[in-house]
Amino acid sequence: MNAYELLQRLNLLDENERIEAKRARESGKSMLETICAFANEPGLGGGWLLLGVIREEMALFPGYEVEGVSHPDKLSADLASQCASVFNQPLRVDIRTETLDDKPVIVVFVPEAMPQDKPVYFKSTGLPRGAFRRIGSSDQRCTEDDLTIFYQSRQQESFDAGLVPDAELDDLDEAAIADYRQARAEANPDAEELRWTDTELLQALKAIRRDATGQWKPTVAGLLLFGKVLALRRSFPMTRVDYIRVPGREWMPHAERRFDTVELRAPLFSLLRRTQAAILDDLPKAFGLDEGSLQRSDKPVIPLRALREALVNALMHRSYRTHAPVQVIRYANRLEIRNPGFSLKSPEHLGEPGSMPRNPTIAAVLHETRFAETKGSGIRAIREAMDAAGLAPPLFESDRGQDQFITQFLFHHFLGEDDIRWLGRFRELHLSDEEARALIVAREAGVIDNATYRALNKVDALAASAALRKLRDAGLLSQQGRGSATWYQPTERLIGKAGEQDSKSEPLSSESDGLSSKPSSLSSKPGFLSSNLESEARNTLLNQLPGQLAARVGGLGQRHPPEQVRDLVVALCQYQSWKVEELSLILSRNPETIRQNYLRPLLAQKRIVMTLPDTPNSPQQAYRSMERNES
Repeated sequence: MNAYELLQRLNLLDENERIEAKRARESGKSMLETICAFANEPGLGGGWLLLGVIREEMALFPGYEVEGVSHPDKLSADLASQCASVFNQPLRVDIRTETLDDKPVIVVFVPEAMPQDKPVYFKSTGLPRGAFRRIGSSDQRCTEDDLTIFYQSRQQESFDAGLVPDAELDDLDEAAIADYRQARAEANPDAEELRWTDTELLQALKAIRRDATGQWKPTVAGLLLFGKVLALRRSFPMTRVDYIRVPGREWMPHAERRFDTVELRAPLFSLLRRTQAAILDDLPKAFGLDEGSLQRSDKPVIPLRALREALVNALMHRSYRTHAPVQVIRYANRLEIRNPGFSLKSPEHLGEPGSMPRNPTIAAVLHETRFAETKGSGIRAIREAMDAAGLAPPLFESDRGQDQFITQFLFHHFLGEDDIRWLGRFRELHLSDEEARALIVAREAGVIDNATYRALNKVDALAASAALRKLRDAGLLSQQGRGSATWYQPTERLIGKAGEQDSKSEPLSSESDGLSSKPSSLSSKPGFLSSNLESEARNTLLNQLPGQLAARVGGLGQRHPPEQVRDLVVALCQYQSWKVEELSLILSRNPETIRQNYLRPLLAQKRIVMTLPDTPNSPQQAYRSMERNES
């Protein structure tokens, strides 16, 4: 990509996984950390630095502007020299100088290092703190688990293939081995290993290996898969599952209200089954009557496949270095599964093909018994199962700071009559179907981000970012964080008192042209919920304009040059003040296009001003011309 394309992407998506902007008066430590992260991140394919641009933090629509680089040749030479000397191995980066707004900027492309060359790290700091990974839009210091990824790509030993100190063959449970044989036979009755002795089987599964004295000893994977309960308690005292039931929707909302906990500890095959049974016994049930059947059937509110995949993922991908249990927390409105160990796969790519198992030996055994896939399809299968059941989409969070991964299931059927009635409060905003779904998720979960919006509506990052910003500007969501770490929480306007109507909204009725109690009233088109409402609203605005100005608007096409459209915006703002949504309707353009292509340049040129300059993000913000037309 060239400098112009990089700047455009920054203004649309902010800093993200593959692009970072820096003022870059000199090649400092922060810039080198980003280069190290780009080189290390598995599967990223490298990344770009755009040097000589700054973020407009105080602008109405935060974006990036060109500042320029005062001595581009010197900076380029210094950066190339440091890349060749400060790391454990030389990095060859592509550095070129380009011009934006008649100012020199520097574009740096950092290729991903080859697997055998990772981890790349600062020689002066060493491992692990001297190595960095690119997580979202941030550069994160590597942990031991991160280094495991790099060394596994070199075919070095993983943690679960290592020996357990003080463990003996007697610590393995014959019943657990028999359990594996039964599961393997169900998956493949002709599997060759079923004819082997237990010792040969354990050797093949890497459940045992010779120590320095030549004696067979259990590995970490062997003990977790086949260990006796006493041995598990001794060697891995916190490797268990805690099933916790919490009254209400919040963790311990009242100190006097105790929660109930069941602790489960067993070899993995048995632990998976027992945990699943404990959850299913306690989950709400949905009544069903199959066609041709005279007996009712009760199904858990969460599909069995989704629940099973989530549990397998938690136990297969958890960090066994960490002395903490997996927690399954049952709230009144949701189920959360929390496992130690953040996702080794970037959160940006959850649900995409390809897996990065933290415990490859355990993963291989679970795959052979069809408990799990090793193709990275678990997240996708969970999403598909929840969608097929008509439930709100699952939420996933990988938290490196707390070193945990969270899966959240909501007990909420999606777009029912109550949801449609609730969405009617915001009918004047002309929400698309995708935006309506996002608001329901934000209301139920208390949070939504770009990745969740993409998974929910099957759109790309640009479309998700634009939609979430629209909901933010409408006062329904409050933006937190920045870059790919941006997330949104519902505002008071969104989650106001039950049944409360917005002052500008009309109550729903069976004759309403907008939202009705029927889910089908939500259009399948990605545009407005009701094209009739849009047309009527636009005609109302046009009728307010003087004849000559209305004619100019009527003659406006979708391919008019931006400068001509900006002149028309100025003319409209000379007549009266306009909100973004009103300009969007009258000009038949997306609100984000209005903001980025017309309002922002006109504000910079001081041809228009905000009516509420002290509160630029106010839902009541409007725009007027610097020179009002008094005629």
